[in-house]
Amino acid sequence: MSFTQQHQHPAQPPAAGVQLNHTAVYASDRYLSAEFLAVVLGLEVGAPFGPFLPVDLGNGVTLDYYEKRDEPIQSQHYAFLVPEERFDAVIARLEALGVTYYADPAHAEPGRVNTLFGGRGAYFADPDGHNLEVMTRPYARP
Repeated sequence: MSFTQQHQHPAQPPAAGVQLNHTAVYASDRYLSAEFLAVVLGLEVGAPFGPFLPVDLGNGVTLDYYEKRDEPIQSQHYAFLVPEERFDAVIARLEALGVTYYADPAHAEPGRVNTLFGGRGAYFADPDGHNLEVMTRPYARP
């Protein structure tokens, strides 16, 4: 029996009222990593909040950069949905920063973008090796 089957709740619409509010992103230098993302996406870094340095996204989600210097940073994947009209500017900022972008998550197709799901997308690494993705169309889910 699965965990879900053991803990059934009254029927509700899927994900009714549940939203991601924020998540911590580990970084060896929170200022460097937060500024990198903000510059690439055309956003701003917020004021420090305790040990966190926030980057607010356009949908109410905040990435809270947290410095972790006592051990290596475990690479994570973060995907950002950007409007089609802003995609070229993101790619131009990556190029201006000298950051290689790729059409695929394995970083095997440098300098190319993909056309998945009728949109455009690209992958690139942040200063700590997090595998970041920008895309203009969300993935089609069954």
